[in-house]
Amino acid sequence: MRFTSAFAVASVASAVALAAPNKRAASPTATDVADVYAAQATALTLSPTSNVKGKVFDRYVSIWFENTDFETAQADPNFQFFAKKGITLSSLVCATHPSEPNYMAAVGGDYFGLDGDAFNAVPQNVSTVVDLLEDKGISWGLYQEDQPYSGFQGFAWVNQQNGANDYVRKHNPAILYNSVANTPQRAAQVKNTTMFFKDLKDNKLPQWMFITPNMTSDGHDTSVTVAGEWLRNFLGPLLDDKNFMQNTMVLITFDENETYSLQNRVFSVLLGDAVPAELEGTTDDNYYNHYSEISTVEANWDLYTLGRWDVGANVFANVGKYTGDRIRKWSTTPDLAHRYFNSSYAGIFNTHNKWAPQPVPDCHSRRNGRTTLPAIKAQWESQQDKNYYHGQLEVPDGNNPPVIPYTF
Repeated sequence: MRFTSAFAVASVASAVALAAPNKRAASPTATDVADVYAAQATALTLSPTSNVKGKVFDRYVSIWFENTDFETAQADPNFQFFAKKGITLSSLVCATHPSEPNYMAAVGGDYFGLDGDAFNAVPQNVSTVVDLLEDKGISWGLYQEDQPYSGFQGFAWVNQQNGANDYVRKHNPAILYNSVANTPQRAAQVKNTTMFFKDLKDNKLPQWMFITPNMTSDGHDTSVTVAGEWLRNFLGPLLDDKNFMQNTMVLITFDENETYSLQNRVFSVLLGDAVPAELEGTTDDNYYNHYSEISTVEANWDLYTLGRWDVGANVFANVGKYTGDRIRKWSTTPDLAHRYFNSSYAGIFNTHNKWAPQPVPDCHSRRNGRTTLPAIKAQWESQQDKNYYHGQLEVPDGNNPPVIPYTF
């Protein structure tokens, strides 16, 4: 196992009080039913709040679905319902295939060569959007449908009544990073969606949220019809809920498309009371990717950057209009129409003989006045010869890998 019981998500005091003498607390990676239920009993759950004003929105919510081609999702009546209420992003292209690297990319600014869905843990020295948010005092939280308890780090959890796939680690982006998983207070903010409704009722939702339905609800094991119905039932009522709609911008998107021979483009919609009425039912055809989520949040709250692919990613245009971020066009060969993003480049997590060292963040990044997080600079500035991030929009893929600036 990758983590010991020292990192269990229960508080030390609770664990000592409730555990039998000399009995170790269950590991947060354990998936045995008895171990999971034992960990449930002492799991720490936290719901911090804040009220940091943003330039365009004060709350950001990302809801992800699974493995659906753009046209298929666009044709679904429930996804159409939400498209009419917001901005359809017609050119949001994913990072790669399969699922896990896309989730990893959405909070960390890279997927480090990952080309599968195995149990992976990103090293402690890799920062995420969590570090950027906490630096500015912005509350955050993840809500994962059927995650068995807050901070659970196991590979999967099946429905104990019918045996169906429910929660999977690969769809939980924050828990993939040791900097979150190994910090009890942070792990306690990675919760089940039942906690979403409790936090909603108590008006304790965070300002940044990432929501993942289970393997049935997200369409992975079912269909876009099931995913659309789940979204209608979940998000529909929230659009009129004053505890949710507090200058809120919601992104509905998919991790990847289904047909690998096509460009890895997915249906995505921005909506909420932070989206002006005149933009409802419109389309934005600018190029975006999963790194645009990070860059948009950075621009809105004037955060530092991670110094990775987040720096060059286009900010969503409805936000960039007010933050002063220029929306750029793809400018290198091959052009965007001939880039498919269907395979991963070399990296520390690549399993197909395409290993490469962990890349070093760009400690001198600058984007519209935003610079690299000082903690990242302090750790990595002496190794800038190993940096291949330079604020470029044009991110690599397996067929067009990054240029590694040194030999190994």
